[in-house]
Parts: sequence; C-alpha cells; structure tokens
Amino acid sequence: MHPRSHSPFLTVVLFLLVAGCAPRVRPLVGAPAPSTIPEARLVGHTRLVFRWEYADGTIVGRGEGVARLAAPDSLRLDFFLDGGAGGGTAFLIGDSISAPGGDLVRRLLPSPVLLWAAVGRLAVPPATDTTARLDGAVLRADIGSEPRFRVTFGEGRLTRLERIEGGRLQEWVSRPDTATIEYRNEGTGRQLSLRINRRETVNSFDDDVWDR
Repeated sequence: MHPRSHSPFLTVVLFLLVAGCAPRVRPLVGAPAPSTIPEARLVGHTRLVFRWEYADGTIVGRGEGVARLAAPDSLRLDFFLDGGAGGGTAFLIGDSISAPGGDLVRRLLPSPVLLWAAVGRLAVPPATDTTARLDGAVLRADIGSEPRFRVTFGEGRLTRLERIEGGRLQEWVSRPDTATIEYRNEGTGRQLSLRINRRETVNSFDDDVWDR
C-alpha cells in the first residue's frame, strides 16, 4: 500500500465534497414485472484467482488474490501485495466479516451484502416492499426502503447491486462480465476492482481453509 499525504483540513474538505456528490437515483424504468426475482446463490465449491487494485484517497495498492467460495454462505479472500510487500486474509461467513490480519484488509472490502453480490450471491435483507421492472432483457428491482437495494439481472445472472439512502446512490458493485468486479463507495471514494484470471470448480476445500 502506498500512502497519500493530505493535511487534516484538506482531508475533511475532500470528504465533504465527495460525500455531497453522491448521485441521485432515478426511478426504475421499463414494464412492471413480478416482484419475485431470480435466485442468485453459491453452488458447490469454487476457487477464483484474480488481480486487484484499490484506492481510497489515502492509500493505493494492487496485487494478486485468491477467493474460495463454498455453498451456501462461506467465502475466504486472500490478498497479496505486488513485490512481496505483504497481504492479508478475510472471511465472510453468513453476514459476518472477519479479518484476522488486521484492519488493512477489512478496509478493502464493502459491507457483507455488497461483498456477496460481488461473487454473484444475492443476500439483501428480506423486505415486503419490492418493485421490479423489465427493460428489454434487463430486470431491475428495488428491495426495501432505507436503505433501498437496487439489483440488476442481465443474461441470467446478477450484474449489479446498489445501496441507496436518501434517494442517493451510496455504494455499488458491478459485474459487467464474468471476469470483472468493480466496487465503489460514492461517499468516501473507496474503490476496489478485481479481474478474474482463473475460475476452478473443486470438490471441496480442506477444513483448515476456514481456520481464523
């Protein structure tokens, strides 16, 4: 990680400017659709090898990474900095994130709901007020109120999840193709991008993979 130096006053000003720029969200477009949305869940055991880049206005970093996914709700992430400068591990089990190596890796990650969406699992809290619209082949649905989650499905898979509060987009995860994952927090400027280089289906993982 490479630190970026700002004066405390400048940091506060930058934060306020960025927070004030969270874009307003437009209403859903398209024809009304049933509020039952497609199921998006983990299946079996999968290992992903990826490149990652992170920036938040204070630090930047990049390197290699490995994700291990096990149905129904277990995820391990390992990040390695370029140049052998270190790394760290994080676990997401259900809706709980832990990062035994310290706060640095935890800082890279979005909230559990957004992190699950990044790997294709929809884990939005259940809500009765769901509205869905079909725009061509793209299905979008708003789930809940404050916060409201807007989920997008295209080509039969989850492609985007947004967290909306006060009518403004606060953070989002995008999966424009099967190899790309983008995360951004509009309020803080935190952004993480992953490029999946290899995807492997395996029978199982050793038990020690989940040791924390």
